[in-house]
Order: sequence, then structure tokens, then C-alpha cells
Amino acid sequence: MENEIKKGKQKIELNLIESERARAISFSKRKKTLFQDAEKLANRSGDEVGIMLFSPGGKPLSCGSTSIEDIIDKFLKGKLEDRQHDHAQGKPIGFEELEDLRKEFKILNEKERKRILMYKITHPGSEIPPDKHMEEQRVAMLLRVKKILNETKNAILGEHFKFDLNVVPEPEEDESS
Repeated sequence: MENEIKKGKQKIELNLIESERARAISFSKRKKTLFQDAEKLANRSGDEVGIMLFSPGGKPLSCGSTSIEDIIDKFLKGKLEDRQHDHAQGKPIGFEELEDLRKEFKILNEKERKRILMYKITHPGSEIPPDKHMEEQRVAMLLRVKKILNETKNAILGEHFKFDLNVVPEPEEDESS
């Protein structure tokens, strides 16, 4: 089955848990394990590790080997430096990010297709309810695309209109003299 992974000799299913109560219980248990594993990784490797997630109720949760805000700042600073380095080397700004978004969108659409198929199988003849989480992800992706496009546009305009204010143009010679 496509929605399974092997962990040793065990097969672990990756399907969405239908019951909201069971999903909340599973989230709570897995969150605890995830945070513990992050702490182990940080302790054993000496690296900064941070995890951010949202509860099924939408509450933001985080865990970090240091302040999660410091980890986010360091991460974003590294990403900005990478982007500036790529731009300095002539790599197109935004295109890699757009390609990543395209891949994420493709995965999101595949998940939605599977959800609809499973719903049709388990609830024949019923109207398929919208998936609010999926819609929120799509809106977030759209906002990311708009941000990338604006950044790309600004970078292109910045390069196009870049000039040195310290250079004084030479006066044009008048042909009549």
C-alpha cells in the first residue's frame, strides 16, 4: 500500500485518522515523542534543534534546544545569505523557491485526490466535505507565491535601475564651439 512505511519489521500506516478524538490523542502522544526525539538529537549532536507545529485545534506549539525564536532567526538569516549568495553568482532569484512550491502543491493535490477517493469509498453517495486544513495550506502557498513574485520583481527592478551616484557624467561638447 502507498500509505505505509516500514520501520524494521513493522508496517506503519500513514492514513489520516478519521475520528477527531482519536486524532487528538494520537497527536498528543506523537507530539511528546517528537519533542523528546528532538531533545535527544540536540543533546547528542550538540546542534540547535527546533520544532514548530500546530495542534488539531490550531494552537501553535514549539520545542527548541535553545529559544525557538533564536533558531528561527538563525534559520532565516542563513536562508537570506544563501539567497544573496545565489543572486551574486547569477542564479535566478525565486525560481528554485517556485519549483519547491510546485512540488509541494503537487503533493497536496495528490493527498486531496486520495482523501476524496477514500471518502467516496467509505461514504458512497454523500457530499464530500471540504478539508479546511487543505484549503489553509493552499492559501498559505498562494501567499508564498505572491511574496516570491514581489521579491523577484523588486530584485529585478533594483538591478535594472542600479547606478553609481559617485560618477559624474562628462559634459557633452557643443558642436558649435
